Amino acid sequence: MSTTEHDDSGRRAGGGGRMICVAGLGVSGTAVARVMAARGEKVIVLEGRDGERARRTAAELAGLGVEVRFGEPAEPPAGTSLIVTTGWPPHHPLITAAAVAGIEVIGEVELAWRIRPAGSAPWLALTGTNGKTTAVRMLTAMLTAAGHRALAVGNVGTPVVEAVTGPGDVLAVELSSFQLHRSPSIAPLAAAVLNVAPDHLDWHGSMQEYARAKGEIFARAGTVVYNADDEWAVRLAAPYGNAGRPKAPRHVGFTLDVPRPGQLGLVDDLLVDRAFVDDPVSNAEELASFADVRPFAPHNVANALAAAALARAYGVPAAAVRRGLLDFVPDPHRIAHVARVAEVDYVDDSKATNPHAAAASLAAYPSIVWVAGGQLKGADVGELVRRAAPRLRGAVLLGADRERIREALARHAGNVPVVEVPGQDTGVMDRVVSEAARLAAPGDTVLLAPAGASLDMFSGYPARGEAFARAVHRLREAQNGSPNA
Repeated sequence: MSTTEHDDSGRRAGGGGRMICVAGLGVSGTAVARVMAARGEKVIVLEGRDGERARRTAAELAGLGVEVRFGEPAEPPAGTSLIVTTGWPPHHPLITAAAVAGIEVIGEVELAWRIRPAGSAPWLALTGTNGKTTAVRMLTAMLTAAGHRALAVGNVGTPVVEAVTGPGDVLAVELSSFQLHRSPSIAPLAAAVLNVAPDHLDWHGSMQEYARAKGEIFARAGTVVYNADDEWAVRLAAPYGNAGRPKAPRHVGFTLDVPRPGQLGLVDDLLVDRAFVDDPVSNAEELASFADVRPFAPHNVANALAAAALARAYGVPAAAVRRGLLDFVPDPHRIAHVARVAEVDYVDDSKATNPHAAAASLAAYPSIVWVAGGQLKGADVGELVRRAAPRLRGAVLLGADRERIREALARHAGNVPVVEVPGQDTGVMDRVVSEAARLAAPGDTVLLAPAGASLDMFSGYPARGEAFARAVHRLREAQNGSPNA
């Protein structure tokens, strides 16, 4: 993009003392308020939830000239020129009122794209229903191994609006469907869709709208990277694969099968590249082996291939791909081995907060006592249970929607013993683990892959995973008489 276009984007985002309304006082909203206040804008932040932490943040922002208003807003403040939303749904009264008033509404990521300086770090962006954080951290490790100053930003934790003006050669950007919903002009150097399965349908209104938001990541990308094994990812990438179209992006698939020319995939136990090589028809380059992917599971291999494709689009050599995978440290609560007790493995995948993620986790083990439940957010678990049934040796259910999972088990896995653990207090996890241990036999895996969100009982999926791990350790101590046994 030319310098002129960069400058125009900055003017469109502000810089002239206009009134900017920020919807939400979370991490991204606070970052937007700070950045825009520093650019000389008048900023008002609207926050529906009051509390001690929010009040402290509001006091800090007041020192920068930012006003924070608490309460559920029904319409934009008078004089608002632009609304920057940090995840508020399209049907929120503020958003619908802005549309009626003709006020532009954008997301934090779109704002970051508009205000980035000329010559700033290019973006390697990825999205998907599951695996985003793992893949973006793998990508960052690969870029770092190649000697680049790489930053992991976006939905992974660091707001993009802060990162675009900071140091760094390249940004590894994790994007959610919420962020992509209002990002009409971002143009990553390369972009990937890992997978798409029903999630957040209450926010988007339909599966089609959810998928459409995910597909926005491809709209202006220089290289389109897609999961060739995922039906929705293939559909979203298809419009951008016409090589005869002017300025058509490069089209690169990744697969857990032997790759065709133009793809990354697997040959025996090797991850190989047949896209970013001199002669994709005749040549393939080895990138890594199964042993380099940790924790090893089929869906994690797919994450590694997606990260490798983005890294290769930036010019990262094969040796740095492997080095990055070896340097990568998985985040907690993602198919994390907790302990082995009485020849039974206990695995924490509390991050599996929807059926698609739980299905990937269940596919990684041959004989499972499944710990599941929580808030299903309207998702159907029937297909998940049907596919997992041959692997299930038992199930222990907890949380708000456990009855819906029990009904699916009754329909599709009627011979699997099921135990429901009632109660909404966090202390139920000890009973859950005890029941799972009773159902498990030597060689089994007790797998926490809830398929639902955690806020019915816990402060978040990390708290749920930590409760599970603590309960497993208490079980081990009770059975072996020593924490080190």
